Amino acid sequence: MDSINWFSMVIATIIPVSFGFIYYKIIFGNIWLDSIGIVYKKKKKTNMIIIIGVSIILSFFLSFFLLNFNNSGIDQEGGYDTFQHGAWHGTFIAITVVSPVIVMNGLFSRKSWKNMLINILYWIITLALMGGILDAMNHWENVMIP
Repeated sequence: MDSINWFSMVIATIIPVSFGFIYYKIIFGNIWLDSIGIVYKKKKKTNMIIIIGVSIILSFFLSFFLLNFNNSGIDQEGGYDTFQHGAWHGTFIAITVVSPVIVMNGLFSRKSWKNMLINILYWIITLALMGGILDAMNHWENVMIP
């Protein structure tokens, strides 16, 4: 890979925030809030601009790491440059790196297993989507039909 498709980086960077809104607010909503002991009507006021801004910066770091992780190794170019390959890399990182961190942190923080599993599933889906988009979009020439 000689150059970065910056549009893919933008898309991958906004996935954690946009999918997080859908996942935590719409799909799991009160189930997730209940798993962390927050009653919806008594939520603490937070500065969402700072939270979203920091999340986007950190998401960019994740995107950059995934882009490089997807393209590391001998003979990595060619047939492996697909959405499925990138999604596998994202899933692998979520299971082998992110999940142990969530569980260890959750155990010491006395989080419920329900909360930890909701968070793990979110990161498996999110990193799979990010990895898939980054791998496919940075290798259009390898995945396009002639």
